[in-house]
Amino acid sequence: MKTILIMRHGEAVPMQVNDEARPLTERGIKQAKEMAWWLKGHFKPQAALVSPYTRAQQTAQQVLAINDFSYVEICKDVIPAGNAAFAIDYLETLISLNEHLDVWLVVAHMPIVSYLVEQLCPGNSPIFNTAAIAVIEYDEVTQQGVFKSMNSPSL
Repeated sequence: MKTILIMRHGEAVPMQVNDEARPLTERGIKQAKEMAWWLKGHFKPQAALVSPYTRAQQTAQQVLAINDFSYVEICKDVIPAGNAAFAIDYLETLISLNEHLDVWLVVAHMPIVSYLVEQLCPGNSPIFNTAAIAVIEYDEVTQQGVFKSMNSPSL
């Protein structure tokens, strides 16, 4: 059994012409730090897939600074308009190739974070607050997940 953690980036500045470059606000940075400590206390993630967008990268930086990761990859499949089925196929492949890694984190955006949960746990497509993390227990043999919880920062 593996754990997959799906995280939405922290609060970002309002929509701009260049959506990819939107940075986190000060509040977004604080949210990401709070959840980074929460992750360390509860799951100690070992591997991560992170969107290349600035706000997701900044969120991941906070998590990476506090947790020890063996594997981190920037993944263009987890952008807002990404294909969730394709992204999950890729994640499942990485999990099978890295059997020693038990806790995986995906840092991405709405709406794909909801679609990723739906792909892993049919019937569940939660709305994510900024910096929220969905916890999924994943059986790599059946390739099915069980949605366990949604955890949001206090900020």
